[in-house]
Amino acid sequence: MIPVAVLYLLLTISTGDVFFERTVEHLIIIVLMAIPVSFFSGIYDWKKKYRGAKAPVFMKKIRLSGILFVLCALTVGIRLSTPDVMTGTGILHWVYIVLLLGMLPIVTLLGHYGGKLASQGRQQQPKAS
Repeated sequence: MIPVAVLYLLLTISTGDVFFERTVEHLIIIVLMAIPVSFFSGIYDWKKKYRGAKAPVFMKKIRLSGILFVLCALTVGIRLSTPDVMTGTGILHWVYIVLLLGMLPIVTLLGHYGGKLASQGRQQQPKAS
């Protein structure tokens, strides 16, 4: 959802249409609620499938998830406390934009590391005869 939120943010910036930004608000609120669910289900799988192994890929995913949650919480906090943040030109306007854009590489890395784990799991499974 973060890439879609960034797309709508870019549409907001280019068109000035407040309805696009309203969609950004809805998306980041949903993301904020989904991050803990995703995090704890990932921790559960990590402990169950990998016995809590301290491999670098797991530690990176845990740290990135924490950073993503903080950035998302700050973004939602700014948006809810200052509903017209995108119509202004002050520092809060730019902080809001940078926070949203900053979440994009984090979710990309989380997906990349998740893909590494998924492909590693497929390689280790025995082939059926």
